[in-house]
Amino acid sequence: MAGIWLDVLDEIARTCSAHGRGDLLQTVRQKRAQLLDPTLRVLVIGEPNQGKSQLINAIINAPACPVGDGRTTVLPTVVQHAEAPSAAVAQAPPPASGRPVGGAATVTVERTPVALNQVAAGVAGMIGRRAGGGPAYVEIGVPRALLGAGLVLVDTPGTDEVAGVGGPAPVAAPARADTVLLVSDSTRELSVAELNMLLHVMRAHPNVVVVQSKTDLVADWRSVAERNRQHLVEAGVPAALIPVSATLRLRAAASDDRDLNAESGFPALIARLQRDLAGKSDHLARASVQAVARTVVEQLAAPLRAELATQEAEEQSGPISRLHAAQREVDELRRCSTRWQNTLNDEIADLLSDIEYDLRDRTRQILRTVDEAFDTADPLDAWDTFQDWLERSLVEAAEANHEWLIQRCDWIARRVAANFNRYGYDVLPPWSMSMPDDIVRRLPELQRPTIDRFTTGQKLFTGMKGSYGGMLMFGLATTLAGMPMINPVSVGIGALFGGKSIRDEGKQLLRRRQATVKTAIQRHVDDVFVRITRDCRDTVRQVQRMLRDHFTGLTEELQEAIVKSFRSAKQEADTDASLREQRQREIRLKMTRLAALYEQAQQLTATRSAPLLLEPQT
Repeated sequence: MAGIWLDVLDEIARTCSAHGRGDLLQTVRQKRAQLLDPTLRVLVIGEPNQGKSQLINAIINAPACPVGDGRTTVLPTVVQHAEAPSAAVAQAPPPASGRPVGGAATVTVERTPVALNQVAAGVAGMIGRRAGGGPAYVEIGVPRALLGAGLVLVDTPGTDEVAGVGGPAPVAAPARADTVLLVSDSTRELSVAELNMLLHVMRAHPNVVVVQSKTDLVADWRSVAERNRQHLVEAGVPAALIPVSATLRLRAAASDDRDLNAESGFPALIARLQRDLAGKSDHLARASVQAVARTVVEQLAAPLRAELATQEAEEQSGPISRLHAAQREVDELRRCSTRWQNTLNDEIADLLSDIEYDLRDRTRQILRTVDEAFDTADPLDAWDTFQDWLERSLVEAAEANHEWLIQRCDWIARRVAANFNRYGYDVLPPWSMSMPDDIVRRLPELQRPTIDRFTTGQKLFTGMKGSYGGMLMFGLATTLAGMPMINPVSVGIGALFGGKSIRDEGKQLLRRRQATVKTAIQRHVDDVFVRITRDCRDTVRQVQRMLRDHFTGLTEELQEAIVKSFRSAKQEADTDASLREQRQREIRLKMTRLAALYEQAQQLTATRSAPLLLEPQT
């Protein structure tokens, strides 16, 4: 069976090399050398004061690790077989530049012998270490048959973060373990920190045993053990729990008491270690390869999944999104072209209507003033003064109307240009309108109307007609009284009637003159209105054509730029889509191979780990 797991491990190494992960490749090579090593390296971890050192002493039945007197384990302690008791402090050289700690298996380790009575000082880190050197640990050799069979015990400092468990191990790697023993005493249940440590350790070390120490101190240690097993099940930690008492073990060894030794729980622990030692090249190696496969595949698949997700995100924000944006720009320009044309046509139509209404209102005010003035004034007397006022009023009306026309045309140009605001630059046409200098000469000249005058002869003739009728009427009346027809009374009455006829005729002539002047002014104002309206319409049409040509050219310019951008985006999107599709096929192929490698590793044992999600979710 060694050939099977070794082939899988070599395939994992080749996969790491193919993915360019030298760090993982080095880890796999170290694991390969470790699994081919016939010794069983047992790592003892746990929080401070849990009895780790005493546990090792009880396993080998020798005081190898210093305990008591407030001893603190600072350096890892490797307890292994030796023909005679020995101790040394091993220290690696400082890490070379560009080489990670623990990255090379052939680094020379410097060993400083330590007297057996100074082992405690060595473990405490007080002697044997060089300043500025690399990681150090203590090696203790003990002549024991259990160790001679290939068992190596590693005592670790009592910290929550054990060196080498979660990160790089020191050179000569005492933390490169085949079996991990987590020690927790019976005075309390497993803590959250210990459970988290177990979960972390089991990612790299599948063979983990929880040792519940100091059962001799707690009468109800069996209840504590049962609760601890429940905690392990709830936390999803498939680790066995073995309660032990190092004190009872050492006492049993001293008195050769088999029953007391059995009560200590160490026979079950030692049997487990011997079973692991015997099965290292088979069951334990296959479980370790499974753990390596899981770790390697997870680390290789994670960047592939991230890249696949990134490519999917770039598909929404890359060339495809730019292509969609260019298409939206084309559609928006088409809508913009429709909007500005509708705006221009609507505003020009409103302008023509408003300009005509404004001029009509101004001329009506002038005509109302004319009517009011000539209701009382005599055109014969007021014409010259009135003519100057009328011409000045018409010029002012024409100038005001034209000034408003200029303002409205400028406003229309800005209103149409507002449709192009999203394109980010000034699109107003380079044009200007001003008041024409010849506006007075462009107005029709006011001709003086023909006005009837009341001449002296007309007055005499009118007076004679009126006096004749009055004198005749009253003369006939006086003849009835016996008076002659022509008498002083009839002559006086005739004179009165003659004067009245002259006055009535003068009033009628005045009204005719006023009506004639009003009619003439009405016609003149109408002519002015028609002339100015025509000029305004011509101006508005010129402005409309100018704005139409300008914004049509601008639209064509924008359309050419947008279409060019659209074609470029489409070409880029097609190229990017082809490259992305090719890269996605490569990623999926790699992930499929990783999944096959993972499945191959899981086939090494009948008991399989939880499935690992490799395929990208669609």
